[in-house]
Amino acid sequence: MEGFNTDTATLEQITGLIRWSGVLTSILVIVGALVMLRFLRNTVEKLSGQFANRRFLFQKFATVLQFTVYVATGVTVLNLSLRLDDDAYTVIGGTVAVSVGFAVKDLVASFIAGIMIMLDRPFQVGDRVSFGGQYGDITAIGLRSVRLQTLDDNTVTIPNNKFLNEITSNGNYGALDMQVVMDFHVGADQDILHSREIVSEAAVSSRYAYLPKPVVVLVEQVVQSDLVAVRLRLKAYVLDIKYEKAFVTDVNLRVMQAFAKHGIRPPAVLHRASLG
Repeated sequence: MEGFNTDTATLEQITGLIRWSGVLTSILVIVGALVMLRFLRNTVEKLSGQFANRRFLFQKFATVLQFTVYVATGVTVLNLSLRLDDDAYTVIGGTVAVSVGFAVKDLVASFIAGIMIMLDRPFQVGDRVSFGGQYGDITAIGLRSVRLQTLDDNTVTIPNNKFLNEITSNGNYGALDMQVVMDFHVGADQDILHSREIVSEAAVSSRYAYLPKPVVVLVEQVVQSDLVAVRLRLKAYVLDIKYEKAFVTDVNLRVMQAFAKHGIRPPAVLHRASLG
């Protein structure tokens, strides 16, 4: 009976913390914040479509503003809905924190990690990154998670705290252009210099190439499927990350057509005449 009275008293204390007159106002504040965030996303999408070369700037601004809206809304709702004094902090710290602490530990970790991502900036909205076997564009950095849009048009949601202990590869780091690497293999007995010229010309002549940065073709002899081959590794820049796959397709088609036209063949088993 004594324990029941204690629980009842605690419940009354918690109920007394609620400022019921401010609950309705808090709901209106939350609805207003959601409307504002939706308007912000729609505006950024329109501006990004109209000014493609400035879309990263718009997306970065939207991310910072979203964080501000989240934090401001949370603080406002707490002040409107709760009577926060010394006793209130004691009750909240002793009852709520203990009861839900374990349940929200991952959420809190993700929130802190989100702040660290904003400060340390290993990537930004619009960057093309590789993380945990996923490859695509960062579309949003939230309080709890990061959303990544893969090149197959799948949306992947990754908790922020995952980025604290794993390696993230960033392809463009805030720039529109990005280096793209493509490998081509030819037989060791083929015209290597001509092959290299073909690969280089295919990249330079592509409408997706970003020519202010260098186009490089590295040549190396390798073993591929037990065959001696020559690898031509092309390193070129695409003018906009959204054209990465189009750039790869365009260059590959040009190279394959030119190789066929000039009789440049892939790796094959070579038969050497006996010297004896």
